[in-house]
Amino acid sequence: MSGLKVEEIVKNIGAELVNGDIKFECKSFSKDTRTIQKGDTYIGIKGENFDGNLFWREALEKGADCVIVSGIEYKKQDLEKFKDKTILKVEDTLKALYQITKLKRSLYEIPVIAITGSVGKTSTKDIISNVVSQKYKTLKTIGNNNNYIGLCFTILRLQDEEAMVLEMGMNQLREIALLSEIAKPHICVITNIGTSHIGNLGSRENILKAKLEILEGAQDPIVIVNNDNDLLHKWQEENKKEKDIVTYGIKEKSDINATNIVLKQEESEFECNLCQDNIKVKVPVGGEHFVLNALSAICVGKVLKIENSKILEGIKSFELTKKRMEIINLKNEVKIINDSYNASLESIKASLKYLMNCKGNRRIAVLGDILELGDYSEELHRQVGKEVGKSKIDILICRGEKSNYIIEEAKKLGMKEKNIYYLKDNEEIVKKVTEIIEPKDIILLKASNGMKFFDIAENLKTILL
Repeated sequence: MSGLKVEEIVKNIGAELVNGDIKFECKSFSKDTRTIQKGDTYIGIKGENFDGNLFWREALEKGADCVIVSGIEYKKQDLEKFKDKTILKVEDTLKALYQITKLKRSLYEIPVIAITGSVGKTSTKDIISNVVSQKYKTLKTIGNNNNYIGLCFTILRLQDEEAMVLEMGMNQLREIALLSEIAKPHICVITNIGTSHIGNLGSRENILKAKLEILEGAQDPIVIVNNDNDLLHKWQEENKKEKDIVTYGIKEKSDINATNIVLKQEESEFECNLCQDNIKVKVPVGGEHFVLNALSAICVGKVLKIENSKILEGIKSFELTKKRMEIINLKNEVKIINDSYNASLESIKASLKYLMNCKGNRRIAVLGDILELGDYSEELHRQVGKEVGKSKIDILICRGEKSNYIIEEAKKLGMKEKNIYYLKDNEEIVKKVTEIIEPKDIILLKASNGMKFFDIAENLKTILL
């Protein structure tokens, strides 16, 4: 499909053509002059620390053919210099981004799958998009660009794709409602309702309310939910007569269930009621939570009428986004489980369970603070400590103000002080791990992204490879 013509943008969003060709087609969009490509349309976004509008000249000099900016007074010599380029003026570039994205979305009649949940959104997006791509040419959210700006620039990448898989995140109420209004999904997947951002939202019930906003812009959606999650189970029971809901689960009887689960260190297997005879499903990542992710992908595949064999292939061949259960093999058979992108009580519990299923010498958990918990911070960090104590890991290393609560609870459940280290920064963690590491040890790295534990993984790779 061709791009958006400047005249369509002028007509539909009230932009003013300052300079250039009204027939120019905007085929690719960018907000970053560092990665600008020849022919791009640059949109200047004003952030907390800089104003992207001020970089319009740099964008044109680096190859952009069009810029959309606000608050700029153009000098005569600038207009002469860039006479072969197109310049559009808008009152507010964020509002313009929203309007342009909605205009682009309106040109496509393709299945759109939207994914949200407290944890596991990115890995679920990865596995679902790989299943969908077995039948359709598929566009997906890159990495975890799941906020307003990330979603818009994902949709603006649409060219000749036949389906789209979008991740939707939030910190506050009404954020996902806006994303849904832009994307207008047909299939909505909700992975779970946990405690992420509970400091902002006040309760898990409010988190459920925020996640359900995914339905507000949807077009007669099919809703796919994790039936093992208590709040989602209750919601689907209360709404199954009014809404088109598909359920998946391990514990609760669901439309798609996993049975006879075999969890291995770097893969999993289970049987699934895809058809009359149970089919064996292979997942190339260990951990029960990835069985649930695979089940959600099976549900999407069935809704889109993808052949069973292709669904199974899509699950078997998918690859995780980096920093999410990334297994790093080092010398002396030492392994790092790099799950450092983000953390919540629920994701730490899942990671600890995976760690304890790994075969090796000692199991070392390197844990940091979970951020954005507000008044719930002490309570939830203490719950993490109880999970550590129950897991019977061999060594606990913590960093962060709130992680003291983790240590206190682990000690209460019998963990010996000699096996616990509380360190002040990531450099100390790298030094301590390097000092104590033994062959075949397994190291889990888990904390909120702001703790930058991914730096620990990179430094350990450099030292121990």
